[in-house]
Amino acid sequence: MPEPLSVPIFLADGDFLPMLGAMPWLQALVYVLIAVVLAVVITAVTAFIVRRIARKKAWAGVLIKRARMPFRIFLLVLALWAALQATALDPGWREGLSHTFLVLAIASGTWLVCALAIFLEDLGLARYRIDVADNRHARRLRTQVLIIRRITVVAAVLLGVGAILLTFPGVSAAGASILASAGLISIIAGLAAQSTLANVFAGVQLAFSDAIRVDDVVIVETEWGRIEEITLTYVVVHLWDDRRMVLPSTYFTTTPFQNWTRKNSELMGSVEFDLDWRVQPDAMRDELHRVIEKTELWDHRVAILQVTDAVAGYVRIRILVTAVDAPTLFDLRCYVRESMVSWVQQVSPQTVPHARVELSETPLETDAPRKKTTPSSTPPDALFSGDARSALRGSQFTGPVEVQKVTPDTPVDEP
Repeated sequence: MPEPLSVPIFLADGDFLPMLGAMPWLQALVYVLIAVVLAVVITAVTAFIVRRIARKKAWAGVLIKRARMPFRIFLLVLALWAALQATALDPGWREGLSHTFLVLAIASGTWLVCALAIFLEDLGLARYRIDVADNRHARRLRTQVLIIRRITVVAAVLLGVGAILLTFPGVSAAGASILASAGLISIIAGLAAQSTLANVFAGVQLAFSDAIRVDDVVIVETEWGRIEEITLTYVVVHLWDDRRMVLPSTYFTTTPFQNWTRKNSELMGSVEFDLDWRVQPDAMRDELHRVIEKTELWDHRVAILQVTDAVAGYVRIRILVTAVDAPTLFDLRCYVRESMVSWVQQVSPQTVPHARVELSETPLETDAPRKKTTPSSTPPDALFSGDARSALRGSQFTGPVEVQKVTPDTPVDEP
């Protein structure tokens, strides 16, 4: 232990008294003031150097923002702890204060480590921008870095708490028994927190499996939205109407969902119409191309019109168009639908769907007297029976059967 510092103080009557040596608390106060001044000077010099660097380098500004406060507190705690060790206080007081400063040093050091880890991760994120058109790789790295940041912070905090607990003699002495019962405790904790641990592992899996990324457009629970945040236990989806849907991480590892930006953001959408048989597809197709060329919503990839069905008195027209992303595609489909409805009403009103009813005075066939007929053993126009060709066709589904060899000269039984 260093010898107490004795500094003669000049009093008004000319006497010199070793005041500091005789008053340990006054000595401690002087050392504390010196430590505070020294910490302030070091902090000011460091801040001056980093600010000069920040004029030319952007990373220095990020470092100041992240680590300024924890660095100052950590440096001040170390300076006060060193000043306390140089004083001649009572051993009981000094031991208690020394332990307090040790705990503060571990806590502030953990804070500084977390700030530096976040700073390094910010540097990595700054290299990959997500406000550009082709940002799939950047969004993937951003998702992984955010998960790594949370894991790093949690690990640092756990280590810091463990180091603080080990500074207490009671906890250190009980370490052997705690390690001996760690297996049983881990089993109990695993059973109690099974769902939580499953979400944690699912969150890590999502970060590195590239199933979803921040800003991905997804369809979950029949809702359309954007991945806003991915944590270790849950995922926040920003829905199209500004609602937030919070889903556990296990949802995306156990439930099928749609990811509209898995590879790229370009999408294709359809617009369908049920029109009358008098519709002219060629004229409607010309109108589609005229309308779509006037809008910037279309990405000039696909714009086609096809007749996909014609039953039950209606002709189904399907229009396929493409856009750069999901929001643009939604607006484009609404624009095409509105334009084609206006064209039908103004230019081709005969294509509006009609319900037709035919009135006839001729008696129905069911009202005529029925003739007695003998049912045939084979129905007419049978697909899998009735002649050699039909039987051969049916054998492909029921197994081989004995059929007559079919040649161009072989007569075929007429129904």
